[in-house]
Amino acid sequence: MAEVELRRTVKYDFGGKVALITGGASGLGLATARRLIESNAHVVIADYSDKVYEIAEQYGLVGIKCNVTKEEDLQKAVDLAVEKFGHLDLGVASAGIGGANNAIGEETLENWNMVNNVDYTGVMLTDKLCIQQFRKQGGGGAIVNLASMFGLVAVPSNVAYSAAKGGVVNMTKAAGTAYAAEGIRVNCVCPGVINTPLVPEAEKAAYRKAHPMQRIGEDWEVACIIAFLLSDDARFITGAALPVDGGYTQV
Repeated sequence: MAEVELRRTVKYDFGGKVALITGGASGLGLATARRLIESNAHVVIADYSDKVYEIAEQYGLVGIKCNVTKEEDLQKAVDLAVEKFGHLDLGVASAGIGGANNAIGEETLENWNMVNNVDYTGVMLTDKLCIQQFRKQGGGGAIVNLASMFGLVAVPSNVAYSAAKGGVVNMTKAAGTAYAAEGIRVNCVCPGVINTPLVPEAEKAAYRKAHPMQRIGEDWEVACIIAFLLSDDARFITGAALPVDGGYTQV
């Protein structure tokens, strides 16, 4: 059951712009893909899941299987977008994993490397290759990275995830200012706990109490903020880390 009713207060028109979304076959990536399709964008979803092609066909997207820790896979995704639509204008680095809930004293190098390779290095590679394509086209373009409220405040019980998402926040600041003079913007969103099947029903009550709004978020509430940051309405925003967390990080 949804925490709040779906309401569309702003409708964007991306006018045929082309977006690449990693992790686009599920969760916030898919919610963003659907939002952009509704806003007249062309969307390529890149995902590790074998279901990426099925999901793409279902929603009128272009799909490609992709491991975001492999630069060659991401380059193929960028090339596919350009091959299909002639250019690339928007990027959303949404692919991510949670990993094991290990405090630092119990952390394993295997888990640390796995989480950081996907959640941190994968975002860096996505940004890098999108920006290279933007610059090849003459500049301009916008990227939104998926960080987390746990990139702004610590989660002691999951050191790898906390470190990776904190890295994404600061990397966004660096990437968002590096090519700003060329009209290339990079921002990130920092969601709170979102109402998806990945969150066990038994845990939702506790998560609600942890957020000042006394509820958790919906995927479309994050997707609409991503759409805003990609849009020309946000043309003077770059390097920002925007909490979408019901006030969690403010108390």
